[in-house]
Amino acid sequence: MALTATIYSFDIALSDVDRGVYEQLSLKAARHPSESEDYFLTRVLAYCLEYTEGITFSKGGISDPDDPAIMVKDLTGAWRVWIEIGAPDAARLHQASKASPRVALYTHKEPRLLMRNYEGARIHKAEQVEVYAIDRALLESLASHIDRRNIWTMSVSDRQVFIDVAGASYDGAVERLALLRNPRFD
Repeated sequence: MALTATIYSFDIALSDVDRGVYEQLSLKAARHPSESEDYFLTRVLAYCLEYTEGITFSKGGISDPDDPAIMVKDLTGAWRVWIEIGAPDAARLHQASKASPRVALYTHKEPRLLMRNYEGARIHKAEQVEVYAIDRALLESLASHIDRRNIWTMSVSDRQVFIDVAGASYDGAVERLALLRNPRFD
């Protein structure tokens, strides 16, 4: 018998000073049984950090090979942003960069190990791929408070994230990393 996804709801008061985004978000996120807490929380945080008109979680979730975890399309269905989570392989980033004008990767993995995976790989417009490492201590703290129904107050300033949840406050950095340019990147 196949396990089904668990639905989590989030009510998030978002104040993203960096981008001038102030919204009350009410979202539902399906967590696939094979999805780790860190991956799931990175996906929710990436949604908030990228929040804009037209943003959606992939309909197929993490098991859909054709879509990213999160996407932004305009009203005509054209790609605006392709957002990956975790540690996709170089071929996936290459495909994303060819399909969308902007590609962002949010990771909960060790940044140095992640970047080593891309050394010498062919990635279209690698210098334009945005890579963000979520503070692993922040994810660990949030994991201890994850519930089926979540109420967060989230502030972002200078890529520093502050989250109040269940009477506790947590913070952590979102570090921007660069895919190094090398002769095999085009």
